[in-house]
Amino acid sequence: MTVVPIQIALGIVIALMLHRPGWGLLRSVTRVSLVVPLATTYAVVGLIGRLIFNRDFGVSNQILGWAGISSWDWLGNQTGAFIAIVVMDVWQWTPFVALIFLAGLSMVPVEIEEAARLETKSPWALLRYVQLPYLLPGLTAVLILRSADVLKLFDMVFVMTRGGPGSATDLVSVYVQRVGFKVFDLGLASAQAIVLLILTIVLSRIYIHVFYREIEGW
Repeated sequence: MTVVPIQIALGIVIALMLHRPGWGLLRSVTRVSLVVPLATTYAVVGLIGRLIFNRDFGVSNQILGWAGISSWDWLGNQTGAFIAIVVMDVWQWTPFVALIFLAGLSMVPVEIEEAARLETKSPWALLRYVQLPYLLPGLTAVLILRSADVLKLFDMVFVMTRGGPGSATDLVSVYVQRVGFKVFDLGLASAQAIVLLILTIVLSRIYIHVFYREIEGW
């Protein structure tokens, strides 16, 4: 669940940048480029992650070398493997979050936003009192969808680390797969999967209750 707040923060920043007047063709190209990570399957993202964080020829260690830092065995280290998975998941799904928020910002009435810009020079005040109400429905959808995705995340983790080293990246979905198809305790694995479903439903109801607001209520 660590990746969800990161993706929300980055998504809001990207959406606000793309929502600003100007940029023209560059903004259109950026919007189209955001779709590329979404079109990449989890398994392919895992393979890309294995290449990026490879100890011998990975791009990550080359960047560390340029900064004068010695190479790090990312996927062979418990902390490094977890960081690698977080980075790849953020890369893949932050554009989705940004596009959702950008759609919410496009619903803000132009005349209200222009009047607010004349009244205040504070971007925070503009976001809090004018734009945020239109972002909350999208925020609720992002929380529900991304929380469910993180709970069932398997393909990318299995390709990159197979749950290792040790149990550092042994996420719930990887553990359920191990119980069901390596230990062959299908009853326990099925029960765990049902618990995950119930947890997802409970989280969804909490998100809707806490974050969702009708725009007319603001």
